[in-house]
Amino acid sequence: MNLLEFQNVSFSYAENQILRDVSLSIRRGQLVAIMGGSGSGKTTLLKLIGGQLQAQQGAVWLDGQNVGQLNEHDLYQMRRKLGMLFQFGALFTDLSVFDNVAFPLRERTQLPESMIKDLVLMKLEAVGLRGAAQQMPHELSGGMARRVALARAIALDPAVMLYDEPFTGLDPISLATVGKLIRELNDALGTASIVVTHDVAESLAIVDYVYFLADGCVVAEGTPAEVKASTHPFVQQFIHARPDGPLPFHKPAVPYAEQLGLTC
Repeated sequence: MNLLEFQNVSFSYAENQILRDVSLSIRRGQLVAIMGGSGSGKTTLLKLIGGQLQAQQGAVWLDGQNVGQLNEHDLYQMRRKLGMLFQFGALFTDLSVFDNVAFPLRERTQLPESMIKDLVLMKLEAVGLRGAAQQMPHELSGGMARRVALARAIALDPAVMLYDEPFTGLDPISLATVGKLIRELNDALGTASIVVTHDVAESLAIVDYVYFLADGCVVAEGTPAEVKASTHPFVQQFIHARPDGPLPFHKPAVPYAEQLGLTC
């Protein structure tokens, strides 16, 4: 069953077209990567899922609900099904590790503190940081902070997990650790997960399926094996980090000589 689905979605800011007729689907238990260059529409896609933006054409469906047609009350109820790992963790700097993970449980449930304590320690144990429960965010390394943010994101056992560039700024060991945790937690929770990322090697090692966005469109898709074997020009440029190709190095402009006034 598709837990999340985009059906011919288009969106623009004024005259700037961001997404063009985008269709994709994610099943329960599936881990999917969304890849593309800067400005290709990846962040807009996440905002459409959370209801921060509404599709101007097409529909975004989450667990059988059309996100764009939900009223304010139903939208907030729908968001309870979402977990979000922000690019740099976005931990509350004045709260301890324990209180950061406890925050969504205290805000969204009526559970007693004794049960919240057990759940927080369970989530921290899942990311290997139960021993850091009383530390403050400024005492953590970048990799540890990202893992605490992951524990907070899964505190309510979300149906859908959204990862916004989860590997940015991590050293190789922390990157591999976070990637392993994303895969393991996805399988353990049975969520539908979207990883928006530029990290080709780590992503292809953990995901089930990949969608490539360019100029607001899905230009290619497939399993990691299919992607690696693809001869599609954009896929080749992206996974091999070539500076020029379908995404050109030079932004279109008038001829250089003409702009310098050197033409006859």
